Parts: sequence; structure tokens; C-alpha cells
Amino acid sequence: MLPKDSVKALDVQSVRLQSYINSEEQRKSLYKRTLLVVSISQILGGAGLAAGVTVGALLAQQMLGTDAFAGVPSALLTFGSAGAALFIGRLSQRYGRRTGLSAGFMIGGFGAIGVIIAAIINSIFLLFTSLLVYGAGSATNLQARYAGTDLANSKQRATAISITMVFTTFGAVAGPNLVNVMGKFALFIGVPSLVGPFILGAAAYILAGAVLFIMLRPDPLVIARTIEATYQESSVKGHSATTEQTENKRGIIVGATTMVITQIVMVAIMTMTPVHMMHHGHSLGAVGLVIGFHIGAMYFPSLVTGVLVDKLGRTVMAIVSGITLLLAGLIAAFAPGDSMAFIVIALSLLGLGWNFGLISGTALIVDSTETATRAKAQGKVDFLIALSGAAGGAVSGMIVAGSSYPTLSIVGGILSLLLIPVVIWSRGGNK
Repeated sequence: MLPKDSVKALDVQSVRLQSYINSEEQRKSLYKRTLLVVSISQILGGAGLAAGVTVGALLAQQMLGTDAFAGVPSALLTFGSAGAALFIGRLSQRYGRRTGLSAGFMIGGFGAIGVIIAAIINSIFLLFTSLLVYGAGSATNLQARYAGTDLANSKQRATAISITMVFTTFGAVAGPNLVNVMGKFALFIGVPSLVGPFILGAAAYILAGAVLFIMLRPDPLVIARTIEATYQESSVKGHSATTEQTENKRGIIVGATTMVITQIVMVAIMTMTPVHMMHHGHSLGAVGLVIGFHIGAMYFPSLVTGVLVDKLGRTVMAIVSGITLLLAGLIAAFAPGDSMAFIVIALSLLGLGWNFGLISGTALIVDSTETATRAKAQGKVDFLIALSGAAGGAVSGMIVAGSSYPTLSIVGGILSLLLIPVVIWSRGGNK
């Protein structure tokens, strides 16, 4: 038998769950609270993400003495993100969003600490290992967008995703623009200047994890799962179950493909832009400014994007994503290397195209899954996204070393057009 205290705690929990099932007002209140807590964590997570992206390639270039492997840090970050996506998805499925997301951010923070130590002792092995672990923060930052949709209805999902992503902007834009400040701080405490952003990353990720662990109660996924299970028990399942399953599979494929393509193109071009700029005489501060614009465009337009995805449809915005990425690639390819203005425009469009693809693809995934298996499925999709980004990051350095940055940009732009036949295929079914 369970102790009396345990039985009492279970009774209290049962009453609390029942209150969310019976009260639409309670659910709305929890939905808003969840968005607030996740948004706070996203501000911190965005700073951690942007810090590593800005100087990862430059740190590897400095330690290795060659450009050929400048894309490796991005590849390692995304490989680490891939493994973490599966882990966080499974952990969230079993224990809820609170446990999965807080653990992911904490692990990412410890990875940043490892990068700092690696740079201080000049250990390539420790650097690469730590970058893999640091990727957990990136995976968590992305998976947090799903938490906002757990209690949203079908007409709110893209908007819910966009709200959490908008708050990522504050940290994501601040991170790259603090490169010089954190570099000076690093020199002040006697460590290499490129370590500075990773000091910021470590603090930001660990704080983000703490915010989620302390404040994300009750867990939105647990509540959503309980509500859905209750409704399913009280409803009669008809012949449409088989059709619905087929539609779900098609939606998952289209959503995943949309996000995979946009991730490959975005990571490949973004990874080599800092190296391209340094070769044309731009300062580290200029690199930070460009990456700040890029990451701002990845997240800041989200509120408008979410509304457009909910109003115009997921597949329409997926096509818009492909066209925007093509334009970004062409501008990056043909812009003069010493022109800050054109580089800013190209990288901003690159971020915007990614934003369109991520929100429309994410909404498709949420639409096509049930709460009983949703977090696990989302983890698998984010695993594929991360692997595609890793491939883009790894190949980008080799393409630039073997050819040029404009070639890389053109190839990326053309690749983005694959979104159009994917959407046509999706509409050939029931969408």
C-alpha cells in the first residue's frame, strides 16, 4: 500500500488535472502561463545559441590554422543537436516538457564550459567533444517551440509557435552584438577573446534550464495528454481512423521535409559567412552585427509569420520560404565581398526564409500528431533537421575551400526550390 501522504498527493494531483479537463478558462490560463515561461527561457536560450554560432567557426579556424575545417564546429553543434533532439523528445514524452527542456538546456550549458576549457588549454579534442555537448542547447531552444502548442487549438498553433520564437529574438540579437564586450571580458580574466561568447552561452543556457525547471508547472504536455485521453474515452471511434492516420503520415513527411531543406540551406550559407567576411577585411564586430541581423530575421518576424501560417495555410508559406531562400542565396552570391549592406540583406533574407519554413513545417507536424506520441515524434523530426544542418555545415567549408562562397550560395538557393514540388505532392493528397 502507498503511504497516506502519497495517496493524498495523488488525490490532489487528480483533482487538479480534472479541473483543467472541466474548465476551459483554466486551460486558457495555463496556456498563457506556459507561453510566458517558455518565452522567458527563449530569451536566455537565444543568447546561448547565437553566441556559439557567431564565433564557433572562427575559434576552429584559429586553433586549426586552416579554413578547410571551419565548417566542422557547425557540423558538430548540429550533430550534438541531433542526438539531443531524440533524447529530449523521449524524455519529454515520458516525463513532460519541464524535465526534457530543462535537462537539455543544462547539458548545453556544460558543453559551453567545456569549450571554454578547451580554448584555454588549446585542446582540439576537447573542443570538438564539447561542441557536440553544446549542441544540446540548440536542440532544446528549438524544441521549446512545441511546448507553446500543447494547449493551443488548431487555429492558434502557428501563432503559439511564433510567440515563443519572437522572444528568442531578444537574446539571439543581443548575443552576437555582445561579442566584443564578452571578448574584452575574456581578455580581462586572462582567457582567449573568442572564448567570451561561450562564457555568455554557458550562463544563458544554465539559467534557461533553471527557469523551466522551477516555473513550468503544471506541465503543459501532461495536461494536454490527460485532456485528449479523456475525450477519446468518451467518444466513439469511426471508420475515419484509417484515413486520418494516412493524412497524419503525409503531414509529417511534408512538415519534416520543409524544415530539413530550410535548415540545410540556412546553416550552409550562414556558417561560411563569417569566414567570407574576414577574408574581405571585415572586423569581428562587423561579423557579430551581420549575424545579429541574420538571427533577428530568423525569429523577430515570427508573430506576423504565425498569423500568416494560420490564415493562409502551411503549404503556401512553405513555398514562400523556398522563394525567399533562393533570393537570399542569389544576393549573397553576387554581392561585393566588402559590402556590409548587401551581406546584411542576404543574411536577413536567409533568416526570414528559414523562419517561414520552420513555423509552417512545425505547424504541420503538430497538426499531424496526437499528444500520446507527439513529443517523441517531434524529437525524431528535430533529429532529422539537426542532421541535415550538420551535413550543410560540414559540406559548406569544403565547397568554399574547393570553389567559392558565391558557389555555395547559388547551390543553396537552388536547393530551396525543392520545397515547391514537395508542396505540390502534399496537395495531390488531401491538403
